[in-house]
Amino acid sequence: MLAQKINNLLSDNEYVNVTVSGVFLPSDDDWVAMISPSDSDVKSCPLKKSRYVQTGDLSKLPLLCHYPVKAQFMSNDPDYLKCTKQECKKYNNTNCEVSACSGTISFHVINIRTDIEFVFFSGGFETPCILTRSGPMKFSNPNQPLHGHISSIDSTATSMRLTWVSGSEETQLVQYGDGETLTSKAKTFSQDDMCTSVLPSPAKDFGWHDPGYIHSAVMTGLRPSTSYSYRYGSDSVGWSDKVQFRTPPAGGSDELKFLAFGDMGKAPLDPSVEHYIQPGSLSVIKAVTDEVKSGNVDSIFHIGDISYATGFLVEWDFFLHLISPMASQVSYMTAIGNHERFSLELLSVFFQCQDCVSGINHCINLFRDYIGSGSVYITPDSGGECGVPYETYFPMPTPAKDKPWYSIEQGSIHFTVISTENDWTENSEQVKPNLTLHDLQFFYSE
Repeated sequence: MLAQKINNLLSDNEYVNVTVSGVFLPSDDDWVAMISPSDSDVKSCPLKKSRYVQTGDLSKLPLLCHYPVKAQFMSNDPDYLKCTKQECKKYNNTNCEVSACSGTISFHVINIRTDIEFVFFSGGFETPCILTRSGPMKFSNPNQPLHGHISSIDSTATSMRLTWVSGSEETQLVQYGDGETLTSKAKTFSQDDMCTSVLPSPAKDFGWHDPGYIHSAVMTGLRPSTSYSYRYGSDSVGWSDKVQFRTPPAGGSDELKFLAFGDMGKAPLDPSVEHYIQPGSLSVIKAVTDEVKSGNVDSIFHIGDISYATGFLVEWDFFLHLISPMASQVSYMTAIGNHERFSLELLSVFFQCQDCVSGINHCINLFRDYIGSGSVYITPDSGGECGVPYETYFPMPTPAKDKPWYSIEQGSIHFTVISTENDWTENSEQVKPNLTLHDLQFFYSE
């Protein structure tokens, strides 16, 4: 098998053609997985099906011992099963007695920092058998700063937070406006930060992928409804391209043009299968990006169920890659949903059973370090993420860690952002001390 690359070095965003040759009996059960890192366990593990199902993904996906980043059947090349492309393997004089077939499929690859490898299997997704491997392929710059996106930190529109991902923890810079420079602060999270339950979660093992480092810095001294440019990175790890962005109108001003949507997720830009594909996401992203580029959008609100990674952590990278063209240019505000966070604390609210709170919290303490996180639907909707990746990738103007609620004004609109995954009753911590009278009157009105 040949993955067609010079020096096996990958750029930040490209398509890699993978050619499989020397196949005597092509089958529609032949397939190729893109794995990362290259030492991932790719033996057959039929019981891993439960890791997909527990998050609500019932599609047919590869049952390997570690989640493959992408997978495609060789039949995506229409010439493969027909054996149109042949190579003679045995001659009798000038006549070919034995010939073999080949096929080529294309994978969209982005910089996920860890090396990748393509593995050829027979047996389909449910009974995979390894036939050959391409050998590891590395990214040219695994530390490259990527996926910048901006968000508002208050209602004045005079400061904007910029967040991006890099393979390096090293302090990086933001250069913006008329020569202003500031330094970043970096965070990350580990497998120990993920949670589990009676069913082992994908985030803890099967779906884990190193997130690198998430950098963040706040650009200050800005003016509302004004265009600026920025770039981020450093001389040692590399720089992003220069990006043009516009601040939203200040709270209380006359007009705001914003877009709001939820449950978007992501989909591949190739024929691959992946965890939790949301086909409509690509048309939404294109439409929103077109609106942003036309200057018709001041702000975006993505209100819950953000990436649908749900414990398959590499999917966050692909989601951030897809939204970057729009989220890098205007304020991209988010709200947490059940697929980002999984809470047992609300059981006591629904059942009006204060006596069971201590028992619930005891169980949660066995599973994770975010007390009282989870879904009100009593299912492992976040795949063990428990809100940690979401809050790290999308720092919002919330009161504290694991308190994902806030209020903000942009233009003539007051936004109240609540978390349905936390207690939102009238006297709860989320509501009473943190929401304004305006918020409360709206929230509890008919």
